[in-house]
Amino acid sequence: MALTQADERAATASPLPAGIDHAELETDGPTAHGDRLGTPAPDETVLWKGRPDIGVLARTAFHTRTLGLYMAGLSLVAVLLGNSNAAIVAAVLGVVLIALLYLLAWLSARSTLYILTDVRLIMRIGMAIETRINVPLKQVKAAHLRPRAGGHGDIALEVGGDRLLGYVLLWPHVRPWRYAMPQPMLRAVPDAAALAQTIAQVRARYGAIERNLTEIKDEAAPAVHHTPVASPAAGRVAVLHRAGDAGLGEQGLEGAPA
Repeated sequence: MALTQADERAATASPLPAGIDHAELETDGPTAHGDRLGTPAPDETVLWKGRPDIGVLARTAFHTRTLGLYMAGLSLVAVLLGNSNAAIVAAVLGVVLIALLYLLAWLSARSTLYILTDVRLIMRIGMAIETRINVPLKQVKAAHLRPRAGGHGDIALEVGGDRLLGYVLLWPHVRPWRYAMPQPMLRAVPDAAALAQTIAQVRARYGAIERNLTEIKDEAAPAVHHTPVASPAAGRVAVLHRAGDAGLGEQGLEGAPA
């Protein structure tokens, strides 16, 4: 869904939501233990925090519905061919597969915390290795919204700059098919349209955005001819600056394993 110019002016003029107490961030989901990359500075205003919905994440990132239908189809074919043993095996394997995928979705949601401040988006993610991703809003070139059922949705961000993390490190919090230039994505967040408007509001403080809240399609990404950027070395910790400082203005996407 694309915003009209009137929508963008209204978003810019609207006041930002009230801030959230920073202490709440250390009692909700994965903590950053004071790491600057994953912890808002005292003078940052926390506008929103959230995590993926487990059911929506399972269906959209782990494709439980598609795979469940596939296994059910195999079982039905086996029944039609008169092979009851194969039908039972397919049904049992299907149940086990879906259960494992839901477990992965639960682990992913449990180990995720998205934090939006007036300066940046922080992503505390990682089922096996906790990683903290810092997306300065000043470097966001475009935001893309995909609505889901029940008001949930995905919000992908195109980020400028040269310091990009790898697709695998970001997954599943990354837009599909964008391998050369990965786009960090807020997955299966509740009230996604309102959150997208909030992102538009705070991003508008740093100037006009090229494209804003255009709807995500499922097509594969077009061919990209620039050379993929290598991921930062493990353990690199970036020092956070305010938006007005020179450091943040030159940075694109930063992250480091915990």
